[in-house]
Amino acid sequence: MRRLLFALLVGMAAVTGAEDAHAEMVDFEALNGWREGGQLEALEAFLVTCAQLDAPWWRPVCKLAGDVPKDDASARAFFELLFRPVIIGKPPALFTGYYEPELNGSAVRTPTYAWPLYRRPPELTDGSVYYSREQIEAGALAGRGLEIAWIDDPVEVFFLHIQGSGRVKMTDGSVIRLGYAGRNGHAYRSVGQEMVRRGIYAAHQVSAQTIQSFVRRNPGLGNELLNHNPSYIFFRRIRDLPAEKGPIGAMGKSITPMRSLAVDPAFVPLGAPVWIEKAGRAPLQRLMVAQDTGGAIKGAQRADIFFGYGGAAGDAAGIVRDGGRMVQLLPIDRAWALTGGN
Repeated sequence: MRRLLFALLVGMAAVTGAEDAHAEMVDFEALNGWREGGQLEALEAFLVTCAQLDAPWWRPVCKLAGDVPKDDASARAFFELLFRPVIIGKPPALFTGYYEPELNGSAVRTPTYAWPLYRRPPELTDGSVYYSREQIEAGALAGRGLEIAWIDDPVEVFFLHIQGSGRVKMTDGSVIRLGYAGRNGHAYRSVGQEMVRRGIYAAHQVSAQTIQSFVRRNPGLGNELLNHNPSYIFFRRIRDLPAEKGPIGAMGKSITPMRSLAVDPAFVPLGAPVWIEKAGRAPLQRLMVAQDTGGAIKGAQRADIFFGYGGAAGDAAGIVRDGGRMVQLLPIDRAWALTGGN
């Protein structure tokens, strides 16, 4: 989705990062809410990407996962038999949320549909530093035929860049699906943190909704704030992706609402089950799967929860900024190798 890394590099980074961080094995009984169910849904999400886990400690569990009876008790027993919970890093965690936006678009530019979504320029190479957001917004790519669609709201375009994938409802009634195709090489900078630094909002007041509202009320200053983040995302059309399927994650497969996490693959191996205990106004205790990544997701106790697509999902995701803890479920031999049984 918005967070692509080559699978081999991801695997190597996950091993190195985990071994460099504090690791502690705990019992399943220490997972708050573990007995309350939901493991079957998590197992089904795990199976979506399990075949891509080719490290020797994953192969046996992935081979058995498809034969587990389709009920919660059997799924829970599968995880308890073949995995051990491991806390990597030092809680508290930081949880945020993301979603797949749905925008309004046109195949041609009009006075209403005036803000472009660009495909990746052919000269852009991975790791290179390209035009900044401000330069691109000022027209650095204009006239090259790179536009995929034209959108009616520049704020929605900005937040599509943050999310990295989305759906565009075109004026002819069709819907196109967009996925991540690359970035301009500039580091992500938080608009919310800049608003706090300038005294516009206190830290606890900042959410996606407050940023959107402020920018729309103050277009001049708002545009300056959006350009504070020089990172810029390019997109590609994803064809033949059914409407009921989630967007494509970092493992090249559709991700699952409320079961897929974006993580830092330097500490959490992509494809691994992760138990989360999220605090805040809407506490959440459930088994999820690390199937995505993100430029702002850094650290062993950091995750972005995928809420689904559309306005309701965006409203729910936009207010999440909560503590808690993350516990990885790792195959037994891998868990012992990282912790020494401690």
